[in-house]
Amino acid sequence: MRFLHTGDWHVGKTLRGRSRADEHRAVLAEIADIADDRKVDAVLVAGDLFDTAAPGPESEEIVYETLLRLAGERPVVVIAGNHDNPNRFNAVKPLLELGNVVALPRVAQPEEGGVVDLETGAGERAHIVLLPFVSQRGIVKAEALMSQDPDEHAGEYAERLSQVLAHLCRVGDGLVPSRISATDPAAVNLVLAHAMVHGGTMGGGERSAHTVFQYSIPTSAFPAAYHYVALGHLHRAQELAGGCPIHYSGSPLQLDFGETEDAKSVNIVEATPGQPASVEQVSLSAGRHLRRVSGSLATLAELADTVGEDFLLVEVKETPRVGLADDVRELLPNAVEVRVPVAEPPPPNGGGNGDPPQVLFRRYLARMGASNEQVEALFDELLEDADAP
Repeated sequence: MRFLHTGDWHVGKTLRGRSRADEHRAVLAEIADIADDRKVDAVLVAGDLFDTAAPGPESEEIVYETLLRLAGERPVVVIAGNHDNPNRFNAVKPLLELGNVVALPRVAQPEEGGVVDLETGAGERAHIVLLPFVSQRGIVKAEALMSQDPDEHAGEYAERLSQVLAHLCRVGDGLVPSRISATDPAAVNLVLAHAMVHGGTMGGGERSAHTVFQYSIPTSAFPAAYHYVALGHLHRAQELAGGCPIHYSGSPLQLDFGETEDAKSVNIVEATPGQPASVEQVSLSAGRHLRRVSGSLATLAELADTVGEDFLLVEVKETPRVGLADDVRELLPNAVEVRVPVAEPPPPNGGGNGDPPQVLFRRYLARMGASNEQVEALFDELLEDADAP
């Protein structure tokens, strides 16, 4: 059987206020074309279809039209990620199933949707274990959160989620009496999960609170007898060392300036009962690239004809003055973020009271010798959340 593995679409994602809807339409159409060209038997979508739990109508249109197009020739199996709203997922689930899309918003018992068996017209079968995102508070008991240290919580989360996987995959004898078979030597056995797994490398645009160690599970949680584990959550396409092939497909677009070096792709998985699976990365070309550039105004002017449609993060190497950022944007209209030098940081206990929090935080990091773009971006995100009504 042949599968296409994708995920982390994050439809609705903006880049410093700029819509990326047209890029998402283009890249998801490209994925649908690949599914058709490669004649895949099923498509696996590993969560985070949306960027927010309350997507707008345009985002919903893009996602649902894509799912239905993908399902026109083969079944589609999709799970909810940490950015998706499981209640909204559950509301459209019956309609999606009418369109040949199997959707699971929350972890479920095997006989209640936690495991699905698919058959092709040729009589081939796939046995797929589904693991949507599970939050720490959703799996660790309240008394444990109140009484244990954070490192103990991490152990609790990893242990409990590993037990959930064992339950779904029937690891051990007699765990779950069910009409759905356990690991089947006559079928292709897969796991589709949205989770942080030990050894995974972040792309840069993930939600930091859900990628720390407390949310991570070991690769040993996945059965070695399975053909393939299709993961979502991390935006960089990568394979993890384990008893069977374990892959993140990554996001289809560069979603944040932490992902400028990431090549985007989907995975095509060929699997036959009783044989090892083969995995091929198929590159994606739709969507704009994100790029970092730096230099004086003269240097940036020379770059203006070479950056094309790339979205830019620009670091200016000029003496600070009023209007410097505007001059950069006039030279480079696709500059979505312009970083200009800040004045010498004020003394630790004085000055700067009238500056915005972002500037004060960056000055503090600079003074401590700890400047970090990802930390600064997280601070901005937290500040936006705090200011939200």
